[in-house]
Amino acid sequence: MPTTPATVAHSSSTGTAPLPIMLELVDEDGNTIGTAEKLSAHQAPGQLHRAFSVFLFDEEGRLLLQRRAAGKYHSPGVWSNTCCGHPYPDESPFAAAARRTHEELGLSPSLLAEAGTVRYNHPDPASGLVEQEYNHLFVGLAQSTLRPDPTEIDETAFVTARELDERHAKEPFSAWFMTVLDAARPAIRELTADAAGW
Repeated sequence: MPTTPATVAHSSSTGTAPLPIMLELVDEDGNTIGTAEKLSAHQAPGQLHRAFSVFLFDEEGRLLLQRRAAGKYHSPGVWSNTCCGHPYPDESPFAAAARRTHEELGLSPSLLAEAGTVRYNHPDPASGLVEQEYNHLFVGLAQSTLRPDPTEIDETAFVTARELDERHAKEPFSAWFMTVLDAARPAIRELTADAAGW
């Protein structure tokens, strides 16, 4: 995993309990207004915070999906986009997206580019937690071998647009998935030249 100031500050090498993970709270325009501990920010009704979502494609224009590990406290065992998460306070969304993609999937994305932002409020009925997020979107390519972290990811799959529709109709996906995918579609079409029907 690449070492960054953010990962050093938020990891514990002393064997004591890890430091709480802090998120950046924002206003409706995405301006930072404070911080909150990760779990508390997701408890109903939720606090609006900064997040990111990554969509990586192979050279055939297929989207890389991940099925979140069954042991995760939030939205376990469901399919979602390539990677999503939260920047640490004072960490740029781009740096956080690259860092977290490497931590979860063991790869560094190629041609990672910003794809806009989307704001949403999605309760998770299973956990009672709420995704109240100002989400920065990124698209790019997956051009190296995947090495998923089993504590984060149970399964991965590359899918065409048609295969995604079929999978989405019969398997559970994260509450935020379609919202972030739809918001990222213009950038996805540009990246893939719409050859894959996105």
